[in-house]
Amino acid sequence: MEQKEHYNVVAAVIVEDGKYLCMQRCRYEYSYTSEHWEFPGGKVEEGESHHEALVREIKEEMDWDVYVGRRLGTVEHEYPDFSITLTAYLCKGGEGEFKLLKHLDYRWLEKDQFDTLKWTEGDKKLFEFIP
Repeated sequence: MEQKEHYNVVAAVIVEDGKYLCMQRCRYEYSYTSEHWEFPGGKVEEGESHHEALVREIKEEMDWDVYVGRRLGTVEHEYPDFSITLTAYLCKGGEGEFKLLKHLDYRWLEKDQFDTLKWTEGDKKLFEFIP
């Protein structure tokens, strides 16, 4: 049996005025994540800390600076074609507006509104850690 690819991924749980930033993924090859919602972030590269990865990913995906705070929690998830270890950090957005460079849409939602969106399964597991 072929070994599935495994990725270490970080997510920025960005909160402002009691609402959390939720991002809609673009269309991808995998239907189970395509156009689903997630917290922004991405893969940790070789030799990179979680903090460095989050700052880089948010800059690349949104042209925005982010201030990384405390670690909220880590989950494991197996998708059909790959697996992830996903670690979420409570973050604060920088000055100015972000851009949708790698996402279709965004919403600022209260925690009790999360279930109005179709989330990726990995990100959905992070809900229990969100204050």
